[in-house]
Amino acid sequence: SIDKTKCAVCGSCVAICPEVFEMKDDGSIDVKDEYKGVDITDENIVSKIKDAVSGCPSSAIIVEE
Repeated sequence: SIDKTKCAVCGSCVAICPEVFEMKDDGSIDVKDEYKGVDITDENIVSKIKDAVSGCPSSAIIVEE
């Protein structure tokens, strides 16, 4: 998930992992609906999510394991 109180809306997560993160019409960034509350087992996507977490300048991405 994205902590919207921390998100700087820089779009780095969308650039790194567009499979999971998206820019909404209102300009906010969120996790795509199909990935909310889902255990992601695809190692390629998991790796990209970890890269997005590392690349987030405001530490707004929350990963639940």
